[in-house]
Amino acid sequence: MNESGQVTLRIEAGVASVLFDRPQTRNAMTWAMYEQLMAICRQLREDRSVRVVTFRGAGGEAFVAGTDIAQFQNFRSGPQGGEDGVAYEQKIDACMELLGNLPMPTVAVVEGWCVGGGLAIATGCDFRLATPASKFGAPIARTLGNCLSMANLARLSAAFGTQRLRRILLLAEMISADEALACGYLQEVCAPTEIDAALQRLTGKLAALAPVTQRVSREGLRRLTVHSLPADADLIRAAYGSADFREGIAAFVEKRPPAWKGQ
Repeated sequence: MNESGQVTLRIEAGVASVLFDRPQTRNAMTWAMYEQLMAICRQLREDRSVRVVTFRGAGGEAFVAGTDIAQFQNFRSGPQGGEDGVAYEQKIDACMELLGNLPMPTVAVVEGWCVGGGLAIATGCDFRLATPASKFGAPIARTLGNCLSMANLARLSAAFGTQRLRRILLLAEMISADEALACGYLQEVCAPTEIDAALQRLTGKLAALAPVTQRVSREGLRRLTVHSLPADADLIRAAYGSADFREGIAAFVEKRPPAWKGQ
């Protein structure tokens, strides 16, 4: 078993299938997995034979359960940790930009948990299918005490609505598949035995339509979402440079509730 995980690509009949393969941690993303995802997106951006890209987690329990929190133990304390946080969020933004810049439609297949970085990846896709037990959120106010970049906030707000996003971030609520469907975040909720057929129907429909229209429409919507974003480095430094962030990491590793102090 590959402990650091891997992101793999398979292309068949014009459909590219990307798999997040680290089921022992619910597909929590390592730095190496983010690098692999970025390389795959660069490859797909140049492959005009691909008409649709699907993204899926291995194991059936999760799409992606966020970034592997243990990796944050290497972040420095104090102001230096704030700079580490800025660099990390910039890397995540670069990854999401590559995903958003793909010229073909994208579909996320969610079976189970879709959390943190996984929520960002799924939200970066054009369509999302999910099983009834799937849950969506970024419970960092409960678990880690960090924050999201402005670009990620913009994408999530456009997809969920601002007030629902407040519940996700400020109350650390997980959104059910039924609520995600009702607010338009999901294309369809399918039983686990039926999701493959639903995916095949959706990819078949997307592959049969005009690729230039899809490409320019997708890019236009992306530009509207991230147009004129305000600066965010000061906010990211404040979160990642805080004592609370260090406490969140320690509590996660030690498997105990964090003791927040607001510092």
